[in-house]
Amino acid sequence: QVDLAESGGGLVQAGGSLRLSCVVNGNIFRINDMRWYRQAPGKQRELVAGITGAGNTNYADSVKGRFTISRDNAKNTVYVQMHSLKPEDTAVYYCNADIKITILRQNSYWGQGTQVTVSA
Repeated sequence: QVDLAESGGGLVQAGGSLRLSCVVNGNIFRINDMRWYRQAPGKQRELVAGITGAGNTNYADSVKGRFTISRDNAKNTVYVQMHSLKPEDTAVYYCNADIKITILRQNSYWGQGTQVTVSA
């Protein structure tokens, strides 16, 4: 069984920083692409940042220059470092990963979400 465990959310003032972590637990073959999504109340879930197995990254325009995604393959963990946070960054942040559980079988997995609240 595979699960993703997020941590690092919380309440921060505008202009502050947070770092979210997501660790993949379970018996796996390889982790491919990893991503962070977020969903604000009343809005659709949106992609925030992604990182490939090779370390290539992409970002939503709204977070470019403020957020940095990274991964530690030895720890099966993906991070997102968030700086200059704004009230509009308030959302539940979800980790998503494409994981090969065997050499032939890949599934997409989601974490349970962690709340980030940015006060004005």
